[in-house]
Amino acid sequence: MTSTQQRAELHRQIWQIANEVRGSVDGWDFKQYVLGTLFYRFISENFSSYIEGGDESVNYPPMAG
Repeated sequence: MTSTQQRAELHRQIWQIANEVRGSVDGWDFKQYVLGTLFYRFISENFSSYIEGGDESVNYPPMAG
């Protein structure tokens, strides 16, 4: 199987999974939900670097784990 065929098969499988997950939800509503969730995750993972902004005088306290 060539790289192009593998990519096409992966693309088909991803769309099939996305269609199964979203069920009867409109595609636009589902996309808004997913994009919002991805944005929230990105911000959450990079929160301290955004707060500090490269300024070493800002010391955002780490969470106790």
